[in-house]
Amino acid sequence: MFNDKRIRVIIGHYGSGKTEFAVNYVMRLAENGNKVAIADMDIVNPYFRSREKAEIMTAAGVRVISGSLGHHANLDLPMVSAEVMSPLQDHSFDFVMDVGGDSIGARSIARFRSYFVPGDYDMFCVINRYRQDTQTVEGVLEHIRSIEATVGAKVTGLINNTHLLRETSVEDVLYGQELVEAVSKELGIPIKYVCILEKAAHQLPSDLNGEVFPIKMYMRADWM
Repeated sequence: MFNDKRIRVIIGHYGSGKTEFAVNYVMRLAENGNKVAIADMDIVNPYFRSREKAEIMTAAGVRVISGSLGHHANLDLPMVSAEVMSPLQDHSFDFVMDVGGDSIGARSIARFRSYFVPGDYDMFCVINRYRQDTQTVEGVLEHIRSIEATVGAKVTGLINNTHLLRETSVEDVLYGQELVEAVSKELGIPIKYVCILEKAAHQLPSDLNGEVFPIKMYMRADWM
């Protein structure tokens, strides 16, 4: 993950676990001593947003950008767009943009497309095969292409995050891997990460396409 481009845009359909991945991702970057910022760019879904874990991330040294009235106010991100510009322009930051679930949500970053120069950014699509709209290659491709058209930038990598929350098994992840590998072949872009709960990460085969990415459940309380 430390070889990814400085600007990382994280997209994914509703229920894909996109925000869970994004929070885990910046926490891993911060653990390595990187100067890290994350912007909650989700203007569509008021629940399970990265800003909800601002206290945890801030304590780890991550700069969290959300609403101008505080991290717990569900406001449209353009109200704090000036703050977003800082880590976009400051090359000392590893910057992660956690974007809403579809092409409508992706409009929040379209205004920043001039920063998405090929070779200078990554846009990762988080895929959960158990979600209705991303169960097939055609569904994933439609999702990706609609966001690319809105943002004006290409997806550069795929993330297999096929899960059933805490009930996720190795078999579930491998089921999702089949789909993500087919999408990877169709688009000619790599699988960057294969996500699985920490407790089961050692059970995955060692020859998977993509780096195994152990996930902590930051976004859901133990009872959820």
